[in-house]
Amino acid sequence: MPRSKKGKRGSSKPGMKNGVKGESGASDDELTSDILSHCSSASESTSVVEEGTGGEQVDELTAQEETEDKLKQCIDNLMDKSSKTRLAGLESLRQAFSSRVLYDFLTERRLTISDCLERSLKKGGAEEQAAAATVFTLLCIQLGGGDEAEEGFKMLRPILTAILIDSTASIAARQSCARALGMCCYVCTAEEGEDLVKSLALLESVFMSSYPNREGTMPTPKPGSPSLHTAALQAWSLLVTLCPASRLTVLLNLHLPKLQACLQSSDVNFRIAVGETIALLVELGRDVDEEFEVEDSESLCECLKGLATDGNKHRAKNDRRKQRSIFREVLHYIESEDFTVEKIRFGVEDVYIDSFTRRRIYDAFKEIQESGVRHHLQFNPLVRDIFGLGAPLILDATAKANKISRFEKHLFNSAAFKARTKQRSKVRDKRADIM
Repeated sequence: MPRSKKGKRGSSKPGMKNGVKGESGASDDELTSDILSHCSSASESTSVVEEGTGGEQVDELTAQEETEDKLKQCIDNLMDKSSKTRLAGLESLRQAFSSRVLYDFLTERRLTISDCLERSLKKGGAEEQAAAATVFTLLCIQLGGGDEAEEGFKMLRPILTAILIDSTASIAARQSCARALGMCCYVCTAEEGEDLVKSLALLESVFMSSYPNREGTMPTPKPGSPSLHTAALQAWSLLVTLCPASRLTVLLNLHLPKLQACLQSSDVNFRIAVGETIALLVELGRDVDEEFEVEDSESLCECLKGLATDGNKHRAKNDRRKQRSIFREVLHYIESEDFTVEKIRFGVEDVYIDSFTRRRIYDAFKEIQESGVRHHLQFNPLVRDIFGLGAPLILDATAKANKISRFEKHLFNSAAFKARTKQRSKVRDKRADIM
């Protein structure tokens, strides 16, 4: 007769359970004690590492001077005869403008930089034009959208416009110019201003070529045109958030029906941009009029449901996943006015993305500044003002000193994981005895 499993488990040596030494369940105090003991040794290790470095503090003034010298060299490179050198200078400036706040430095050199960017836009190749438009956008954000930025925008706007509407120019350069016109107009011009109206009309003329014709037939897209129309539509929707109620009503009546038809576009990124723009327009319409309703809302919701559950195998898996996620959220908002709030953490602060309007603004800055957007949220007065964050916070030396280092945080997490694993092992042993 075979032995019972219970008898076999009970035949272990006294004080042992499943090969593990038997202990009573650890209390919270014991668990905390384990973590603190590891953290104590972590602090000692950290102090040894710090002593090994000599404890020398970097001279901030010297570091700033070195940074400015490098930036001056990059600006000089924009005047070089070699296109490769100019491109390298533009890329270095793009990275610097994205990751730092350089208002004082740039205020003194804005005219020189603007002249160089104008030359690159007029005479440079496709790649140089695209890079110059992006750097100019970052320059306007750095200058805080004030008189200096507005002056630069008025100087370069005709060139950006000429490239955008030039069908022979490269798609990449035209895309970059569309984003530049949208963002620069957003930060530099006043509501109901002439520049705002002109920029809206210009961007409309680009993406409206994707609208169905009078017979309701969708046009056959030319190579590269969907990406250009996507950039123009996103820049346009950013500017729509500035429009007064009277202007907004006209735009809603004109564009909402046409945009619904564009949900059938063959390009996934353009479809997503259209869906987000529809949600944004509906949100703005409801802000103006609480009883605002979309015409033929049933047809719109059916189309959104189809896109939210699209499983066509001929589309890439990542494209299907991204599309379903976006359109589920758009559909949810159209039907019930619910929006999934997103929290963006930077430094010791948070910003909440709680509407499609706020998301469009944040995405526009993120697209231009990339990973540096969090730094600008923390320190750039213009960006902080747009998101209602107030003046930049000044942390004193005590607050900075009390901040746990990455090394200490890693050791603390390791200790917590080890203690948690031990505790769970004991609980599992008890469960095994009961079973």
